[in-house]
Amino acid sequence: FLTTANPTLKNSALRDISLDVMENLRPTDIEEFQNYLKVYESQNTGEAMTNGEIGISRKISALRSLFDYLYKHEMVKNNPTRIVDVPKVHEKAIIQLDPDEIAMILDSMEEFSDNLTPHQKGYYLKTKTRDIAIITLFLGTGLRVSECVGLDISDVNFKNSGLRVIRKGGNEKIVYFGEEVEIALLNYLEERENMETKPGHENALFLSLQGTRLSVRATEKMVKKYTQPIITNKKITPHKLRSTYGTALYEETGDIYLVADVLGHKSVSTTQKHYAKLKDSRRRAAASAVRLREKESDEAGQEYSSQNSASLLFFCHISNILIQANSRRTLTRKTRKISVQSQSHQTEMRLVRTCYRTDILDILRHYGPEKMHFV
Repeated sequence: FLTTANPTLKNSALRDISLDVMENLRPTDIEEFQNYLKVYESQNTGEAMTNGEIGISRKISALRSLFDYLYKHEMVKNNPTRIVDVPKVHEKAIIQLDPDEIAMILDSMEEFSDNLTPHQKGYYLKTKTRDIAIITLFLGTGLRVSECVGLDISDVNFKNSGLRVIRKGGNEKIVYFGEEVEIALLNYLEERENMETKPGHENALFLSLQGTRLSVRATEKMVKKYTQPIITNKKITPHKLRSTYGTALYEETGDIYLVADVLGHKSVSTTQKHYAKLKDSRRRAAASAVRLREKESDEAGQEYSSQNSASLLFFCHISNILIQANSRRTLTRKTRKISVQSQSHQTEMRLVRTCYRTDILDILRHYGPEKMHFV
């Protein structure tokens, strides 16, 4: 930017950008750099380059780190990057697979060779068992793609159904797997015993056809190959398969701390941000629960409609309280059946959630003890 678009330093060589130049940069220069990043011409290829919110935020963050270092070591007296606001990055909805989509993908992998050429079919048959094991591993454990390709044969322990995984930062962790993952791994290991490996790759669990450890890029292409023909409206990557597992685990257990531990998140806030959100079905129920005007109907119909709406509101309220409870530190496991009663209508819902006793008291205070009882 400085050597191509800045009026003062345009056409200067990169080596001419000294600390004195950095010292004289002002917040307006950083703001101009932000605008420049939206669309600019690449010096190497001449192609038009663009950056969205995430790209601009990442580059400004890198520039801030540089100026923080220079300022900390007293190499510059000013830090204009801290004055300029970083563009707000809007959250994107988590893309994940539905249960029927998971079944469709796994089923299609068993019969993927139907429409392939003889050459493609030969390649598919050589990699079929390995690919099924990898995708089943993603969906059954929530591993990162780097953790998956980094596995060695010695990391798999079928006695305790665990994988020794090196997490981000070099921390070692045991990740447990279920029966479906175990079957897929055993099937692959039978073929793995007869594969030839190149020196230095003898211990790698997942191998390429060249006898080397499978790369991250090759794994991403493999996931795309199997999912793109089946799921046309979603871009599925290994990380999306990981998100699918994390969401399913949270829906089954309701324990945000367990999900954070299994996925290897350092902070539970990261897990809560992505997984502890209301499902669309709950949002739809909440939308239909409130009526602006009563419909014309008989007295019995009006009574049922009113009671049904109250029940929906009640269940949505409980769900919100329990989700909030899951974000707290001290949790206890409780199982309760909650009944909403009126003169002629009763609805029951069984909850197996982690929640505080005080949460139940909040519900009582809100709805009144005469409307509900606990068993």
